[in-house]
Amino acid sequence: MARILVVDDDPALLRVLSMGLGARGHVVTTAADGQRAMLAVGSSAIDIVVLDLGLPDVDGLEVCRQLRKHYDVPVIVLSADSSESRKVAALDGGADDYITKPFGMAELEARLRLAARHWSQQHEVGESTLLVVGPLTIDLDRHHVEMAGEQVDLTPREFELLTFLARHPGKVFTHRTILAEVWGPAYEREAHYLRVYVHRLRRLLHDESGAFLHTAPGIGYTLVAPGAD
Repeated sequence: MARILVVDDDPALLRVLSMGLGARGHVVTTAADGQRAMLAVGSSAIDIVVLDLGLPDVDGLEVCRQLRKHYDVPVIVLSADSSESRKVAALDGGADDYITKPFGMAELEARLRLAARHWSQQHEVGESTLLVVGPLTIDLDRHHVEMAGEQVDLTPREFELLTFLARHPGKVFTHRTILAEVWGPAYEREAHYLRVYVHRLRRLLHDESGAFLHTAPGIGYTLVAPGAD
């Protein structure tokens, strides 16, 4: 069970999602615009935000950015726009996932479970563990990343992708393997997700050339520390 905030200006969709998610045991709160969404997250215990981008008062992308800036909560974006540029903009703005309308309740439920599981894994408390790959340092317990001494702010999914590669520096993983490990087996063929996240990670790590987060053409990706063979 999760405490879910659904943000959409369509009353019919809010009713459907409230009933459907509620029937699956979730506690659902709704908001019809961006201002109410920010107030709801700030005043209530929310586990996951399901956010439509087409809001009447403010662009949903800006709401996503503000949620990521001020609150520690995963955001799943809803949109009728299936273009890659819109997906990249949403993920760059801090969204953890992107669902294109129309969608089924089973798909949304699966995405919610995955987001909750990833978030829980990244916030587990345990003995301090560091991963160091060249200039990259990842503190697994504190969910803290530094590149060449500079802090890098990542979403939970970005953190999980980077951590997965950092656990095996120099090892090339196929696209399907990475997708299965980070997104789950149902996403093995969703290569566009991986391209979007790799693009964003490279920008955040100041590695636009891909010298560090390296592409193995036609195969997948690997982390290559400077000076490694």
